[in-house]
Amino acid sequence: MQLVIKQKMFSLRDGFHVFDENDNIKYMVKSELLSLGHKFHIYDTRGREVGVIRQKMMSLFGEFYVEIGGKQLGSIKKKFAMITPKYEVDFKGWKVRGDLMGWNYEIYDDFNQIARISKKFFHLTDTYVIDIFDGRNEIECLMLVLAIDAANCAQNNS
Repeated sequence: MQLVIKQKMFSLRDGFHVFDENDNIKYMVKSELLSLGHKFHIYDTRGREVGVIRQKMMSLFGEFYVEIGGKQLGSIKKKFAMITPKYEVDFKGWKVRGDLMGWNYEIYDDFNQIARISKKFFHLTDTYVIDIFDGRNEIECLMLVLAIDAANCAQNNS
């Protein structure tokens, strides 16, 4: 299965849609305009919240928490690095390998590849494809990718 993130240009609320492989809207991502730190809400097509990504306040390098169903499942934490940013991923025991800043990376557990993320070029907006190998991991994969995106954006804005 595949999800496609198409971020809107010039969006005041920094919202965007996530599409399925048939270009149908599957999720909507909206940020809170008036919150301390970054906070993103993810909704399904019926308007039900399926997850939240929130920035930990008072974190020196930037840390984001992933919450699904009101429960914190993990975090993405930026680590100090001289040249290339590094991230510590603490999420479901999954590991992330590849170029996080270049948006070409893979998610693994101890035995299997969970997902592959790649950036699509030659689009007017930032477009990313998430290939998910087991549909039962769809929400978790989306949330992890969005948390990494939030950490990358925080890195670029600091």
